[in-house]
Amino acid sequence: MTMDKSLRVRAGLMRTRNVLKRGERLVRLKNEDRWEDGDSPMGLPKVRVYKLAMKKKKKKEEDEEEGGDEAAKIE
Repeated sequence: MTMDKSLRVRAGLMRTRNVLKRGERLVRLKNEDRWEDGDSPMGLPKVRVYKLAMKKKKKKEEDEEEGGDEAAKIE
């Protein structure tokens, strides 16, 4: 049986997850010095998840044209 196009995963998870697993939360808390070994893993404090904005890539053609102009200026 085939899968409907709307159900297929093209590039995996594209957006930022807003919920972390317990292990991920422990790593972030250790980095922030808010958790030490021996503390109870139950009832962990909340950890903020930062969104990362992706920058748009410039076209290669524009880069090549700019590089050509710089070479002409040097000569």
